[in-house]
Parts: sequence; C-alpha cells; structure tokens
Amino acid sequence: MNDLVEPLYAEPDVAQFYDFRGAARPDLAFCRKLAGNARSVLDLGCGTGELAALLSEGRRVVGVDPAAAMLDIARTRPDGSTVDWIEGDARTIRLDERFDLVALTGHTFQVFLTAADQRAVIETIAAHLKPSGQFIFDSRNPDFPGGQTRTKETTLRRFTHPGHGEVEAWNESTFDDAAQILSYRNSYRVLKSGEAHTATARIRYTPKNVIAELLQESGLQVERWFGDWTGSTFEPASKEIDPLGRAVPQ
Repeated sequence: MNDLVEPLYAEPDVAQFYDFRGAARPDLAFCRKLAGNARSVLDLGCGTGELAALLSEGRRVVGVDPAAAMLDIARTRPDGSTVDWIEGDARTIRLDERFDLVALTGHTFQVFLTAADQRAVIETIAAHLKPSGQFIFDSRNPDFPGGQTRTKETTLRRFTHPGHGEVEAWNESTFDDAAQILSYRNSYRVLKSGEAHTATARIRYTPKNVIAELLQESGLQVERWFGDWTGSTFEPASKEIDPLGRAVPQ
C-alpha cells in the first residue's frame, strides 16, 4: 500500500462516509470562480472527486489520488463522467501535459508528513503548471488558537446516509507539539444495525514561513496569501494558510 494511504482513506467501509463529514466546503465556490477562464485543471489529492467533478463542465479535468477506495466513489459521480481519474501519488506523478490550474484542496497538503514529501508535492505542482497557470492549496495554520485536540463528546453528530439511514459520527485526536503532527480517529455507527467502523489518519501542521521557503525553492511565487476560503488576507492568527500563485517567469 502507498504510504500516503492511511486507513481513513483506504478502507471502503470508512471511505463511504467521507462526503458526510459535516464540514462546509467553501473551497468549492472559490475554486470554481478561480477556474473561470481555465481550460484545464489538475486536482491533486482529489479524494472522492467533489471538486474535480464540479469543475469538469466545459474543460479538461484530471483528478489524482492514491486511494483506490476514494476513486471508486469519484467514478460513480454522474457529474464527473468526463474527468480523467488517475490512481497516483502526488509526490511522484508526472503527466505529459500542463494545466491552467493546479489545485490541492481539502487540506491534502497536510497528509505529507515530512519536509521532503512536502517539497516533492510542490515540485509536482510546478512540473504541471502552464507558463501562465495558477496554483492554489490550503493548510491549517499551526498558530490558529485551539481546535487541534478533539473528543467524542465535543464532536458527536448525526447524519443521514442514503444506504444506511441515520449514522452517528465522531472524531478523536491528539496533537504532538514537537512533531506538529495531529493523529486522529474517525468513527461511525449505523444506528439501525449497530454496525460500526473506525479508521485513523495523521496530518502535519506547517508554519507559513516554511511553506513559503518550499514554494520559492521549487520555482513558484505567491501572489496572495489567504487566511481562509472566503478570500480574506492571511494574518498570523488566521485559521488557514492558503497560497495562490504562479510559476516564476523564466
């Protein structure tokens, strides 16, 4: 198994609940507007394909993800029938084309747990940008106060799944301050049958200055640093670190 594919994404029994995670997706509207004039889009770490499918009307879209279970869901999207879904590793994949927009959303950047892996995925972004192309990705800000350690009591919720009915879900996490790595467990219980599923994953929190250095080293320049997907300018206590930029002109 690819070392990026944590159980949370690899196991079909858990992946089926991914799109019911209870969080809004403001990145969808932002990226849809950003892609307005784009004729081609590369969605790295596309997961279940929500963004790729949304952007697929009238343009070429390629969605790349290392988790077969997530791509199986993506391929069933009726609005994603024209997307080219590829099972691949964002650190190493090289496609024989370049794109007007390369996106890495859903905090996918944080699944890369080492500086070497982060550098590799940024180099992949650079390798697939057209000279006039743009990139965008998001990462949670380690300096944003709170929100890193969670318990079942504070995250318990319910949602309705089309195949299972009412499902109870919760999240538990612990944060390693030294490594800046959050380890978490998502759990689901189908109320009708009592069937339960749980899986784990890890993500890394990276300061803005480190991200900026990695981008510069890879020949990318940032035009705007956003603090969230509403388009607000980044500030030290912003919730997110979202760089929008281009390749450095040669």
